[in-house]
Amino acid sequence: MTAPAQSGVLAANIMHFARLLRRAGLPVGPGEVIAAAQSLALIDISDRRIVHAALRAVMLRRHEHTDLFDQAFSVFWRNPDASKFAALLANMEGRTPAEERAPPGTRRLAEAMAATKSRERPPDPDQPQQIDAVLTASAQERLDALDFEAMSAAEIAEAKRAITRLRLPLDERRTRRTRPAARGSRIDLKQTLHRSLRQSGEIFDMVRKIPLTRPPPLVVLCDISGSMARYAQILLHFLHAVANDRDRVTTFLFGTRLTNITRQLERRDPEIAFQRVANIVPDWSGGTRIGEALAEFNRHWSRRVLAQGAVVLLVTDGLDRDGAAGLASNMARLHRSSRRLIWLNPLLRYDGFAPKSQGARAMLPHVDEFRPVHNLASLRGLITALSTAAPPRLQAATLWEERR
Repeated sequence: MTAPAQSGVLAANIMHFARLLRRAGLPVGPGEVIAAAQSLALIDISDRRIVHAALRAVMLRRHEHTDLFDQAFSVFWRNPDASKFAALLANMEGRTPAEERAPPGTRRLAEAMAATKSRERPPDPDQPQQIDAVLTASAQERLDALDFEAMSAAEIAEAKRAITRLRLPLDERRTRRTRPAARGSRIDLKQTLHRSLRQSGEIFDMVRKIPLTRPPPLVVLCDISGSMARYAQILLHFLHAVANDRDRVTTFLFGTRLTNITRQLERRDPEIAFQRVANIVPDWSGGTRIGEALAEFNRHWSRRVLAQGAVVLLVTDGLDRDGAAGLASNMARLHRSSRRLIWLNPLLRYDGFAPKSQGARAMLPHVDEFRPVHNLASLRGLITALSTAAPPRLQAATLWEERR
């Protein structure tokens, strides 16, 4: 094979590798492909380590994508058969719990490999065309109303994609800070005197200001016990989307202990974020100690994250393993410290639900709103409620009795 032919094959492989990375979710464009081809022309391509370092240097934009890139490079440049790639990575994903967990992005990379293989196969001209009607209006309505616990794996994947598109615009409120404004209601004396120094001390105009408005902080306390595990897994996608869409969002998970996962959810790649969450949360799908978790939050975190009128979302079914020990007093303190306390309970999906458990009875008098959180429609309703001004602060127990 001649040198031009060799360079042509190498350029084609680089292009296919870039397509694979894009399908796996990495932001690789034409600029990175050109830079990769130029970099390989300047190095010794017989050394695998040098090629790997060169491609990673010019094709990666974010440090968090390093693990996924390393997996793709290791498998793609070892065997060109995409079906074998997919089988190899599927085996990695299907390891037993006792073995080492597959790196984040493995499943996504396997799907990208399989998609690469399927796209290379030309369509059969004799095969009749079919119209894909998934996500039509009726299908979307059904997905919105379907309970998370009753969803199939495909429906859960579609619900997660819909959740990532949701946005949470909290109602803005006035703060003590101000900003300059031409028609402000207050005079900024400091800036007025500072401007007069440029004019020999003469004051020709007054600098005005208005109060600065901004959304309040959002604090989420999510139950990850066995009875809430299915809902918590899907709600984490919603919390990840919210944390990456706005600032001042603090997220805690609790089962038998309280864990702050705010830093982990700041990763823009959801798979990497959830992998980091799994590494620090030891009590997933275990028991529930709501009172003890709230006591730890009030003792160590309340003053740090509940300033400036924070809105608190408490996601739990209210089933406390300790029989609601200390739950009422800790709920009362949390209620006093927050501007708006909303209890999200998936058990509200049942028409005949009543707060009969000890935990539910202890919690209900100390929350402002009591809402369901079991499907996409309930999440959209929560977004609508949080986007409007907070209603007069009434106890949810009173509202519950009036509704009944």
